[in-house]
Amino acid sequence: MKDEGKNIFSVFDEIIPRAEKEVLLKQKARVVWMTGLSGSGKTTIAKYLEKELHQQGFLTQLLDGDNIRSGINNNLGFSEEDRTENIRRIAEVSKLFLNCGVITINCFVSPTKAIRQEARSIIGEDDFIEVLVDTPLAICEARDVKGLYKKARKGEIKDFTGISAPFEAPEQAIKIQTENHTVAESAQILLDQLIPKIKKSAEA
Repeated sequence: MKDEGKNIFSVFDEIIPRAEKEVLLKQKARVVWMTGLSGSGKTTIAKYLEKELHQQGFLTQLLDGDNIRSGINNNLGFSEEDRTENIRRIAEVSKLFLNCGVITINCFVSPTKAIRQEARSIIGEDDFIEVLVDTPLAICEARDVKGLYKKARKGEIKDFTGISAPFEAPEQAIKIQTENHTVAESAQILLDQLIPKIKKSAEA
């Protein structure tokens, strides 16, 4: 298996560079990595954010846990090893979008600091914008639109984040407390901090 790598020849140095694509799109590519408990509002906020960015002329791609799990990662389960591989693949896909000059918005529980650090190391420190959607467990569980918390409480889902598995909140991230804000307000908090990072100056 090790020898197979000898037959791989990268062409990254021969393709149109990211900087030129960013000029074409008139934006700076970044990866917005939204983490939080299931039901915290990550995807809801992300969809609102994407619409706002689209209206302002930014090209985006939204990656959501369910969509990824039903597509590129449909062969993965929820063991610790598979969860790590799930995030690794997502980070690699995000990096491809990044190199295309696209602003990528990711919505994944990604519960541990280690797993998010792996994503950060693949994507790159300067391009990785970590966002904590901070919603109390009681509110997430009350929503429970997918019925996952009920199943977890019954023991039907093992190692469920917030119930039988821990969630390690990031210490330094853009923090959105949804308990005190509407979806529009939450998205605006993120938008206000994101625009300066993705808007290209007139001189660029």
